Amino acid sequence: MRPTARQVAELANVSVATVSYVLSGRDRPVAAETRQRVLDAARQLGYTPNQAARSLRKRRTQRVALVLSSFGGVPTDERLATDLHEMADARGYSVVTLAVYSEARANAAIDVLRGGFADGALINVVGDLTRDLLAGLAATGLPMVVLSNESGLEGCDLVRTPETEACAEAVEHLLAEGRRRIAFMAHRHELYRDKLVGRLLGYTTALERHGVSERIVTAGADDRVAAYQTATELLSSPDRPDAIFAASDRAAISAIWAARDLGLSVPGDVAIVGAGNIDEGLISNPQLSTVGPLRHDYTDVVRLLFDRIQAEEQPPAREIVRSWTFVRRGSS
Repeated sequence: MRPTARQVAELANVSVATVSYVLSGRDRPVAAETRQRVLDAARQLGYTPNQAARSLRKRRTQRVALVLSSFGGVPTDERLATDLHEMADARGYSVVTLAVYSEARANAAIDVLRGGFADGALINVVGDLTRDLLAGLAATGLPMVVLSNESGLEGCDLVRTPETEACAEAVEHLLAEGRRRIAFMAHRHELYRDKLVGRLLGYTTALERHGVSERIVTAGADDRVAAYQTATELLSSPDRPDAIFAASDRAAISAIWAARDLGLSVPGDVAIVGAGNIDEGLISNPQLSTVGPLRHDYTDVVRLLFDRIQAEEQPPAREIVRSWTFVRRGSS
């Protein structure tokens, strides 16, 4: 016979409500010693909450959706996923990941979320999930946290990263070092927007400030192989750039490999700067100069989502700004 919450409460000498608070992960004040007694009693009896029954009572799925641009390979996405899984586990939720890498996948993801597939969504997608799609989804009342610098989004919490000025600072550093032919290796989505934003805007802004008219903009930042091939082509040309600013650290590290394979020194012949400040930049040779957050911790972002999901009434839209900084190392 399945053990009950009442039996756990009797063994731990607490109320059934306390058992519910501890095992559901809800943010209620429970003394550490009491919490441990409940966990020990549940373990001794082999008790697990009946998630199916709970979901029916609350009309909840006990699922949250993580919506990303790809299935893997992006270090910041991996950290975001880890922090979401850990907090979801503590609250009795599972996590389902939706990959949005095309317009068709964007529409499919929106349809799934509109259909009540999850109790909330944490969204970190660039390019394919348009502001209109996100606004329409937020209008359904689905608790959402969106990592985006888009303006005009309502009905959800926003996490912004002021990339432009940090990227402009990196390019100005290259200019101050005497670099004049600075190439920008972009993500595909950056090349097909109606207006310049983010990292590419930072690049052009810095060049304009210093009266540098030449722009060398190319794709290649989306994966390591494309970045290596693009950097090889750039650095093999007779009028090769004397600096490369890549829109991702992964691409910048591939550019370092390409330069070294061509017999060029970094930063002597070509300075290289990336974006993202991933740990791998600390073990490249030379260490990678980069722009990005000084720490990768998304617990504050994930907490916004669960605050929304567990609130009796939806709170007003909130905003977190995660600052970016230029970090100079050996590659520039």
